[in-house]
Amino acid sequence: MSKQINVALIGNPNTGKTSVFNQLTGLNQKVGNYPGITVEKKEGICKLSKGLRAHILDLPGTYSLNTTSLDESVAVEILLNKKDKNHPDVAVVVSDVENLKRNLLLFTQIKDLMIPTILIINMSDRMSRKGITIDIELLEKKLDTKIALTSSRKGLGIDRLKELITDFKNLSSSPCIDTTVIDPVYFGRLKSTFPKEELYKLWLVITQDVNFMPVEKKLVEDTSSFVTKSKSELKRLQRKETILRYQFINGILKETYKIDVSAAKGFRATLDKVLTHKIFGYLIFFAILLTIFQAIYDWSEYPMDAIDAFFASASEWVKSTLPSGIFTDLVAEGILAGIGGIVIFIPQIAFLFFFIALLEETGYMSRVVFLMDRVMRPFGLSGKSVVPLISGTACAIPAIMATRNIENWKERLITILVTPFTTCSARLPIYLIIIALIIPQGRFIGLSYQALTLMLLYLIGFAASIISAMVLNKILKIKNRSFFVVEMPNYKLPLFKNVAYTVWEKTKSFVFGAGKIILAISIVLWFLGSNGFSYEFNNAEGIVKDRIEKNGLSAYSEAYIKRKLNDYKKSTPISVIPQKNAIGVKALQDSLAARKVMLTQLAINQEVASYKLEHSYIGHMGKAIEPVVRPLGYDWKIGIAVITSFAAREVFVGTLATIYSVGSDEEETIKNRMAAEIKPETKEPLFNLASGISLLLFYAFAMQCMSTLAIVKRETNSWKWPILQLVIMSGFAYIVALIAYQLLK
Repeated sequence: MSKQINVALIGNPNTGKTSVFNQLTGLNQKVGNYPGITVEKKEGICKLSKGLRAHILDLPGTYSLNTTSLDESVAVEILLNKKDKNHPDVAVVVSDVENLKRNLLLFTQIKDLMIPTILIINMSDRMSRKGITIDIELLEKKLDTKIALTSSRKGLGIDRLKELITDFKNLSSSPCIDTTVIDPVYFGRLKSTFPKEELYKLWLVITQDVNFMPVEKKLVEDTSSFVTKSKSELKRLQRKETILRYQFINGILKETYKIDVSAAKGFRATLDKVLTHKIFGYLIFFAILLTIFQAIYDWSEYPMDAIDAFFASASEWVKSTLPSGIFTDLVAEGILAGIGGIVIFIPQIAFLFFFIALLEETGYMSRVVFLMDRVMRPFGLSGKSVVPLISGTACAIPAIMATRNIENWKERLITILVTPFTTCSARLPIYLIIIALIIPQGRFIGLSYQALTLMLLYLIGFAASIISAMVLNKILKIKNRSFFVVEMPNYKLPLFKNVAYTVWEKTKSFVFGAGKIILAISIVLWFLGSNGFSYEFNNAEGIVKDRIEKNGLSAYSEAYIKRKLNDYKKSTPISVIPQKNAIGVKALQDSLAARKVMLTQLAINQEVASYKLEHSYIGHMGKAIEPVVRPLGYDWKIGIAVITSFAAREVFVGTLATIYSVGSDEEETIKNRMAAEIKPETKEPLFNLASGISLLLFYAFAMQCMSTLAIVKRETNSWKWPILQLVIMSGFAYIVALIAYQLLK
C-alpha cells in the first residue's frame, strides 16, 4: 500500500498556482464546496515515486497570513491547525518571477511556522524577455530552502518539483525571521506564559480571526492583561513585522535578483489604456460578450441537434425492444426524457465555460473587474463585487460564496442579495429553448436575432442587480467605508490544458449536479403523469373515441398526420415512377392509404394519452395552479414546470420534456412537441411571442432555486435575507411577466 503525504499549494493570486496544480495532478483532481472562502475547493493526487503519492490541496490565493478577508483565513486555519486532516507535511509556495519580492512575504511567514517549505519561481520562460537573472543557488542558501524554477505553461521544472516534494524530510524547518525583535518584552511574556507553544504560531492565533482551535484561543483570551494588547497595538506590531520581513527580503534580492530596467512594458501599458478606457473599454467588453453569445449559438447547433435526435431514437428503441410495461414506460418516458432535456444543452454550457476560462487565462478578467469598479461605486458596490456577479453566470451558489473576499459587510451583503439576478448557467437551457421557439431565424449586421436576445437577457439580469443594489444601498443603514485594490496580471496566451480542465470540471459539475435532481424529479413526474384516480382518467380511451366520432380529430392531430404524409411523399415521390407503371402508382397510393390509417391510429393514441395526462395526478395539480399562471400566458403544464424548477432552474426543461413525452410520438423531439402545443380555446400556439417573452422575463427575475436560498442563509446567518429575496424577487418577476404578456398578447 502506497504512503500518502499532504502538500499545500499556496501563493498570491495570478502567480500561476492553478497551472502548477494542473501539471501535478492532471485529471486526478476533484472540485467541491469549501467550508471556507473560495469559489471552489480543489484537491488532487500526484504520484511521486513507487510507494509514495501526494495529496495536493490548492489553497485560496492569499497575499499574506495577516488575513483581511475570509478567503485568506482558510489558508491560515489549515496551515496552523495540525489536527486538520489537510494540514500539510510540506508547503509549496508558488511565486511569480516578475513579482518575487511581494511573493516572498508569504513564503517567509509560512516558513516561520516551521513547516517544510519549497519555493516555486514560476513563469521562468519570461525571464530572458524581461531581462531577469536569478542566482538560484545563492537564493536557496539565503532562504534556507529548496527552489524549483518552473514554467507551468511549458511544463518545465515540474519533475524537479516532484523530486523536492519526495525529499521533503530533508528540508530545513528553521524560521527566516526572528519576529520577537519587533517587541522583545511582549514576546518574552508570551513565551513565559505559553512555554510549550511555537511563538510565531501563537502570534498568528492572537492576531488573526481564525476558528480552528477554540481551546487555545480561549486560553489566550483568558490570560491576564500582561499578554494582551488592543487591536490598534496589534495592528502596529503587524506593520512592524511586515517592514522587518521586507528588510530581510530586500537584502537577499539585492544579492540574488537582477533585472534590466530597460526591459520595457510598453505593450502592456498601451493595451491596458485601451482595454480599461472609460469609453472604448466598455465597447470592447460589450463586443466580446456579443461574440461569445453568437458563437454559443453557431457552434453548438449541430451537436445539440445530434443529441436531441439521439434521445428521441433511444426512447423509440427502448419501447420497441423491451417488453411493454411500467418499467419500459419509466425508462422511455421518465428517465430518458428528463435526462435528455438537460444533456442537450451540454454543448452550449461547455462553450460558455470555455469562453469564461479564456478570459480568465489571458488576464482580461482582472481588467473587467477594474473597469466595472467605476460602474459599481455609485450603486454601493465595489469592483470586487464584479467577481461574484460574473461568477454568477456559472452558478449563484459559488458566486455568493465568492463574496467572502469583500471586507466591507454592507458591500458583501448587497452583493449576496443581488447576485441571483445574474443569468446563471441553469437558466441557460430555459432561455435557449424558449428563444428557439419564439425568436425567428435571421441576422442583423451578422448577428442572429436569437444571439442578440440571449445577450439582452444577460444585460437585463446585470441591470437588475445594479439597480437593486442602488436601492439596497439607500435602504440599508450600515456604515460603509472601503478601498478597492486589484492586481493586473500580465497578459498571456491561454494555456489549453488549463482551459480544458476548467471546461471539463465545470460542465461535469453542472451535469451531474443537475442530473441527480432531474432524474429524481423525472421519475416522480412520470408517476404523477401516468397515474390518476378520476373517472375521466380511468375511462379516457372511451371518452376520447366518442369525442372523435362526433367532432373528429383535433387540429393538432390533423396537422400532425398531414405533415407526416408530406414527409413520406417527399421521400418516395410519385413523379419518379413512370406514368405507364400503373402497378407502381397503385402500390404507392395503397402505401399512403395504409400509412394514413397508421398515423390516424397513432394520433388517436396521442389524444388518449394527452387526455389521461390532463386528468392524472399531475394534471389535477396543474389545473389547481392554472388560475395563477394563466394571466401570464402559461397553461397548467408550464405551471407545473415553474413549480418543480424551484429545486433547480434547469429542471424546467426536464419537466416539460417528461410531461410532453408521456404517451407522445417517440420520433418527435421535445422542441417539436413544445412548438406544436396549442391553446385549446384559441387553437393558437402556446409558445408565442407574448407567452415566451413573459416566461423569459419571469425566469430573469425570479428567485427560483432552493439551493441558492440555503447558501444565502448560511452566508448571512439568518433566514431574514433569503426569505426577503424569495418574496421580493418572485413577486417582482410575476408582475413584470404579467405586464409583458398583457401588452404583447
